[in-house]
Amino acid sequence: MDQILNQLGELVLGAVPTMILFILLVAAYGFLVRRPLDRVLAERRARTSGAVEHARGAVSKAESETAAYEEKLRAAKAEIFHARDQKLKQWNAERDAALAQVRQHTMERVRGARQEIEQSAQGARLQIVGMGDELSARVLKAVLPAGVSTEVAQ
Repeated sequence: MDQILNQLGELVLGAVPTMILFILLVAAYGFLVRRPLDRVLAERRARTSGAVEHARGAVSKAESETAAYEEKLRAAKAEIFHARDQKLKQWNAERDAALAQVRQHTMERVRGARQEIEQSAQGARLQIVGMGDELSARVLKAVLPAGVSTEVAQ
């Protein structure tokens, strides 16, 4: 067992420089490679996530601008439809007013024509009555003998 321990001691004693070199190599790796690599990776991650966040912000800004544009477009369409409806109402009102004016003018013409017809009919009645008296006087004159006066008959 002494021999084994002796061999182990020599082995450990021979491995001490290798262990010291290994520890120095790990420390040098940590100092020369790992720390700068970690810094570069952290910076890259920050830039990447920053770019992603910037892109997300740009997308959300574009979406909000698109929504605002769509709202303005809807408002403009509503305004156009409202203006069109108002114009149609105005045209309908103008048409109705023109029709009412034409109706009134036509009714006045009809009233005037009726009055003319009534006056003409009244004149014709008076003329018929007047002609009736004259015609009856002629008939009496033609029927009665020549010596009888027509004044008595009336």
